[in-house]
Amino acid sequence: MTADRISQTFAACAKNGRAAFVGYLMAADPDIEISFNNIKALADSGADIIELGAPFTDPMADGPAIQKAAQRALAAGGSLAVTLEIARRFRIVNSSTPLIVMGYANPIHRMGFAAFSERAALSGVDGVITVDLPPEEDAPLRSELARHGLAAIRLATPTTTEARMARVAEGASGFIYYVSVAGVTGAGVGQEADIAEGVERARRISKLPVAVGFGVRTPDQAAGFARLADGVVVGSALVEEVRAAVEAGAPESAVNRISVVAKSLSNAIASARVLRSVH
Repeated sequence: MTADRISQTFAACAKNGRAAFVGYLMAADPDIEISFNNIKALADSGADIIELGAPFTDPMADGPAIQKAAQRALAAGGSLAVTLEIARRFRIVNSSTPLIVMGYANPIHRMGFAAFSERAALSGVDGVITVDLPPEEDAPLRSELARHGLAAIRLATPTTTEARMARVAEGASGFIYYVSVAGVTGAGVGQEADIAEGVERARRISKLPVAVGFGVRTPDQAAGFARLADGVVVGSALVEEVRAAVEAGAPESAVNRISVVAKSLSNAIASARVLRSVH
C-alpha cells in the first residue's frame, strides 16, 4: 500500500470531522525491544500515523529531549537499518497505521538512496522526512522513493513565503509538515493565530494535508492546532515519557506511560472541532 495508507488515513480522519494524531518516537529508545513495544502501544492508544525517528549523532533540528533519545538509541545499537527492522516487525502486527521514517540525509546517503528506498518499502514504511535535505537537493532521493511508492514529505515554517511554499510543494507528497516555530523540536510552540495563515497557505498551494508539529506537548495545545490543521504531530512529550521511565529505573514502564499520554492527546484532538462547534 505504501503512501496510499497516508492519504487514506487523512481522508478517514477528515470524514470523521477531526485532525489526525501523528505520534513520534525514536527507534531503539531505550532499547530495540522496548522501542518496538512502545510503537505498538502508541498505535493502540490512538495515534493515526507514527513517525519513527532514525537515531543520528548530529540531530541539528531536534531539541534536548529528542537529542537525548537519539543518544540512548545509539547506545542500545540503534541505526537506520535497525529502524527499518523495527518498522518491518511493526508492519507484521499492524497493517493499517502509516509509518513515516524521520531522519537525516547522512545515514540515508550512506545506505544509498536506492537501497534505502527499497528496504523502506519492503519494511512497510509509507513515507520519509529528511529534515536537512531541502527541495533543491532531494531529487535523487525523491525519485527513488517515488519508484517504490513512498511519500517524500517536506517541511514548511512560519517564515515560508508564498513563492517558497510553491517550491516546497513541488514534488512533495503524503502531507506537508508545518513547523509551528522557527527553532528545534520541543523548544516552545507557536500560537494558533500566528500559524493559521501559514497552514492555509501550505494547504492551498500544495493541495496536500498539513500537519502541525514542533513543541506540541499538552492536550490543550494539540486541540488548538487540531482546529486549524489536518494533523497534529507530537514528539517530545512522548519521548520524555521514555526518559522518565529510564530514569525511574523501569524502562519497560514506558509502554504504559506512552499509552496514557497518547490517549489523552488522541481524545483532545478527536474532540477539538466538536467542542468548538458546541461553543
